[in-house]
Amino acid sequence: MGSVKDLEVLEAPSEAEPGRGRFRFSDRYSVFDWGEMPDHIEGKGAALCLIGAYFFERLEAMGIATHYLGVVGEDGALRRLAELDAPARVMEVKLVRVIEPRPVGAAFDYSPYRDAGGNFLIPLEVIYRNSLPQGCSVFKRLEEGGLRLEDLGLERPPIPGERLERPLLDVSTKLESTDRYLGWEEAREIAGLSGEELQALKEAVLMVDELISRAVAPLGLENQDGKVEFAFDEERRLMLVDVLGTPDECRFEYGGIPVSKEIARSYYRKTDWAREVEAAKRADMMGWKGLVKISPPPLPQDLKRLVALLYQSCCNGITGRAFFDAPPLEEIIAELRELL
Repeated sequence: MGSVKDLEVLEAPSEAEPGRGRFRFSDRYSVFDWGEMPDHIEGKGAALCLIGAYFFERLEAMGIATHYLGVVGEDGALRRLAELDAPARVMEVKLVRVIEPRPVGAAFDYSPYRDAGGNFLIPLEVIYRNSLPQGCSVFKRLEEGGLRLEDLGLERPPIPGERLERPLLDVSTKLESTDRYLGWEEAREIAGLSGEELQALKEAVLMVDELISRAVAPLGLENQDGKVEFAFDEERRLMLVDVLGTPDECRFEYGGIPVSKEIARSYYRKTDWAREVEAAKRADMMGWKGLVKISPPPLPQDLKRLVALLYQSCCNGITGRAFFDAPPLEEIIAELRELL
């Protein structure tokens, strides 16, 4: 069980053979690595499932390997997106091994990846950045010294909202208690990658970025950034895994308004709960959650309704199918502007 989707294992993977499983996308959501928040967003799970299926099918048509096998219809049968008559919230995928890094004090031991062979999740999240919107972690990392201008290929400090001349690729841990940004050499070493494998991974991320940007542009959406995850198959060939291209994995914007869970993040950043979360992470990055003594408040009802419609309308627009009874994005955005 994850913070936003659950995994049903149908066939467990081995070192030599992939397994098979089903993602059951929920209407739950998470911010700041907290886990399940107090509200559910209506239609969110099905919207994420359908958008993810759309991009996986597009990538397969481009000859890029993924773990996607199909979506599960109301009758329980495995289908392609075009075969669906109604929204679906279950996706079937190939499964690979998850090799957990072992905590050693305040660090983690990644030595098992050196001889892992194939058929395992690469323990990294790769982030592409086409712009640096307000709230982007880059600004905080620059301020705290964890990131340098030369790492970004910039000669001057960026400003919020700045669009980059070319995509910036960033990388963080995937399986630690809190995501930790890495330099590329450290990322290569902990995942046991060769230089050629790392380069192939970066090239695949750039292709994913370009595909998503092209798909959402006709909707008036700017693809500001997004995350991509990888695994090796049983022959140690790269393949895309988890889900991508959704408003949870990407940060989309429409005329200055976030079209993602960034709207919820923006609301929560102003709360005492978020301030306590930030202080707890500064005090103890490993056990921070146990230091937070208050619970997150629910979203205001009007905001929750509009966020739900954003997910549903995005799904309709990206897939080109009217899966949901949701107004066009511009109408939802107009109402959000008044509310915000």
